[in-house]
Amino acid sequence: MRDLLLKLCVGTAAILAAGAAVASDELLRMSQNPKDWVMPTGNYANHRYSQLKQITSDNVAKLKVAWTFSTGVLRGHEGGPLVIGNVMYVHGPFPNPLYALDLDNDAKILWKYEPKQDPNVIPVMCCDTVNRGAAYGDGKIFLYQADTTLVALDAKSGQPVWSVKNGDPSKGETGTSAPMVIKDKVFVGISGGEFAVRGSLTAYDVKTGKQAWRAYSIGPDNEILIDPQKTTELGKPVGPDSSLKTWQGEQWKLGGSTTWGWYSYDPELNLIYYGSANPGTWNPSQRPGDNKWSMTIFARDVDTGVAKWVYQMTPHDEWDYDGVNEMILVDQTIGGTPRNLLVHFDRNGFAYTLDRGSGELLVAEKYDPVVNWATKIDMDKRSQTYGRPLVDPKFSTRQEDVNVTGICPAALGTKDQQPAAFSPDTGLFYVPTNHVCMDYEPFKVSYTAGQPYVGATLSMYPPRGENHMGNFIAWDARTGKIVWSNKEQFSVWSGALATAGNVVFYGTLEGYLKAVDAKTGNELYKFKTPSGIIGNVTTYEYAGKQYIAVLSGVGGWAGIGLAAGLTEPTAGLGAVGGYAGLRDFTTLGGQITVFSLP
Repeated sequence: MRDLLLKLCVGTAAILAAGAAVASDELLRMSQNPKDWVMPTGNYANHRYSQLKQITSDNVAKLKVAWTFSTGVLRGHEGGPLVIGNVMYVHGPFPNPLYALDLDNDAKILWKYEPKQDPNVIPVMCCDTVNRGAAYGDGKIFLYQADTTLVALDAKSGQPVWSVKNGDPSKGETGTSAPMVIKDKVFVGISGGEFAVRGSLTAYDVKTGKQAWRAYSIGPDNEILIDPQKTTELGKPVGPDSSLKTWQGEQWKLGGSTTWGWYSYDPELNLIYYGSANPGTWNPSQRPGDNKWSMTIFARDVDTGVAKWVYQMTPHDEWDYDGVNEMILVDQTIGGTPRNLLVHFDRNGFAYTLDRGSGELLVAEKYDPVVNWATKIDMDKRSQTYGRPLVDPKFSTRQEDVNVTGICPAALGTKDQQPAAFSPDTGLFYVPTNHVCMDYEPFKVSYTAGQPYVGATLSMYPPRGENHMGNFIAWDARTGKIVWSNKEQFSVWSGALATAGNVVFYGTLEGYLKAVDAKTGNELYKFKTPSGIIGNVTTYEYAGKQYIAVLSGVGGWAGIGLAAGLTEPTAGLGAVGGYAGLRDFTTLGGQITVFSLP
């Protein structure tokens, strides 16, 4: 198996030879230095893998806390730090402070940036006031604030270089995702699907902040940047008005399909990959049709934004199975043929393996056996339903004011945004999952700007007859099979990290940092941090020593009851009751904990 990192290295050399020295050239080179962690996703392929191997499966049990740092903010701490040379950049949730810490001087604060934001943005942030991290490029740190301001800060001084507003919080538009720097552009999405926000991905010039292009998820072809004859789905041109034809009237204008997840990039194909979220409203009877291109994987040209291919995973979503989870790019052999792959663990409970150049669907299997809303994905290319889920009518929510029970997974999916990791050493993916089901009752809802546009009441709980709500699994994307699975009491809401030391790290909602053997899944180490972990584990090397770092601070959708002080079981879009027991194990916090060997 060829490691994609090698391919990226070759691609970098080709670009540099052509004389196109841009920000991504620098990032490609920097991401190949395992001592640093230079982008939120680890590398452009979203591997979240490190070649560092000082910490191994033989000695990881000796880990000790090296140092800690408080962000000064409570509520959910998603994402993770950047490490560039001797500086660590640590972010927090609203009001989105950003710190530059000097690793040469006991993590002394070199500078702090804390934007002044209107607190009225907090009520329109769905599922907690989280932020998934900052990005680096062109000597700048890019922070995407809750109020949708994208700011470029000088990496050395912390002084603002430019800023631009990407949305309007008074309409429910917010910023929670981590930016991505590619070539001469920095990319951001938009949050707020539960407020009828229309999803988009926007590219800004890294030097000036000038908008380069914006591609909407839904609407007219010229606004979603689709070429009716050249953009394909499963090998066929999508045709004119591919989105508009699948919405009733102008419902698409309130159609959600936001873009608050992760982005990846293939420099040889010059494509950026990401997913769109749920259509609005959550009451499917108010929006008949497939509602394209919600719940869709997009492959877009980085320079123009034009979509090369699309694939809608959950047509006419009836369960809030956002498709925003990360796209992981790997090179593996399937059926004896080497392929350039994209692997995606969707909220809907199916893991997809596609050819990332053409969008051809190769594998689609359940990565939690309890998934029941659909029996399977139709893989018969001769079938009229090829590539679509075969929905079990027993779990359809199309009838208003009818409570449908026992749907698996719950709306927060078999996996939410908490990112998986890939190890080129084992060829496996390490996936934090939610083992949660729900009852779902849709009701009619009217639109008012800046007010929730949901239209459903939910309750969440473990699968019937079981008492755990999470699994951490190893997955083979070539076969669509679980290799091993570890039970967790609550959902695993932390991002994973794989390392060359045969160790995989993740965090738990109770607050444990855990280390497991990459081959067997055997637990090797755990340490309880001050608050539940919904951050992503990262690693770096400083002064010859490998460190592991993770943010702790319970919150996010699963921890919204604790984060926002909610107690009504159906509050938090159904999560509060399902995770009520979390109060017995942790409470609010906000710190980064750094570990090393003695």
